[in-house]
Amino acid sequence: MAEFIFWLCLLLPFYAWLGYPLLLTVAGPFFPRHTPAPLPPQQLSVVVAAHNEERHIEHKLHNLLTQDYQAARLQIIVASDGSTDRTVALARHFDDPRILVLDLPRQGKNSVLNAAVSHCTGDVLVFTDADVHWLDGTLAVLLAPFADPEVGGTVGNMIIPVAGKGLSLGESLYRHYEAWLRRLESRTGCTVSADGALQAVRRELYQAIPAQVNDDFFINTSAPVAGKRVVYVDEAKVVDQGVDEAQRQFSRRQRVTVGGLISLTARRELLNPMRHGLYAIALISHKLIRRLAPLLLLPLLLANLWLLDDHVFYRLSLVAQLLGYAIAVAGLLDVRQRLPKPFRLAAFVLVTLAGMSVGLWQFLRGHSYNQWNPDQTR
Repeated sequence: MAEFIFWLCLLLPFYAWLGYPLLLTVAGPFFPRHTPAPLPPQQLSVVVAAHNEERHIEHKLHNLLTQDYQAARLQIIVASDGSTDRTVALARHFDDPRILVLDLPRQGKNSVLNAAVSHCTGDVLVFTDADVHWLDGTLAVLLAPFADPEVGGTVGNMIIPVAGKGLSLGESLYRHYEAWLRRLESRTGCTVSADGALQAVRRELYQAIPAQVNDDFFINTSAPVAGKRVVYVDEAKVVDQGVDEAQRQFSRRQRVTVGGLISLTARRELLNPMRHGLYAIALISHKLIRRLAPLLLLPLLLANLWLLDDHVFYRLSLVAQLLGYAIAVAGLLDVRQRLPKPFRLAAFVLVTLAGMSVGLWQFLRGHSYNQWNPDQTR
């Protein structure tokens, strides 16, 4: 039994992080490549949910207005979620007919997005955050796949061009891994994740976002629910800043895990491979098994201890586990960043796994996060 537990706890995370991408790599050539025709100018509504974003809102609106895409009609909606600073005043200072500012009471991001969409007039909805910067040409390439009527949504590529000296080194590497995985998923028509900083969906596919779910995931899955594909656009780049502090990385992963599991529950119909095929397998692999993987670390360690006398492999695997934890702890304690980069990468992994574990425990206890504060993730 100990041997079964050991190998189960070892192979499931290995599958989620490496086996699953290899499966997509093998399956990719069997899927047709889609080359859509040129897309006519679209009627667009860009939604920016904001809470106390006076530091970023002016730059964000200028960034959107100067995109080189010529829309048939452009509408930008700034939906303030109970901002108590100058966010609303600064947005209204633009005095541009294309910009609609909604000064809403504090009610949570999901409700604010639903309220904003009720004012949208565009055929395609684009969602973004106030504190991120789009590179030139991003809007045009994000929209291009919509020339294919089978495409229901698109997602962009969030990058961290300049990583800090702390845990953001690991976060930047993780972004590269996610971009690689999304390219594989998009090739096989099963893009299951998105960043709220840059995603788009056809207006008729949008569904009101329930409370407590992760908004970006719920929006992204509205297309597969309707039988449409989601395309990952690697060239649509949005610039973010990494988070070096362990506490903020921990809190972010904790909140994302709770919301992610609630979101999977809300979209549980998509987890049926008999109905949704490879997309369901992708969702289970990318979003479910990966989130459950941290729970396997303790059984893996205990089973390894039980098997120490069975074979030299188990002694080596125990040494590898303990060494990994020691390197991660040393990386966390290295506040002056004097140790080599692998120590900080290991620290990022440990903080991420710890946040996911606590988030899973909170989910099982019925905990949820109704409010949002963008400062918590900066």
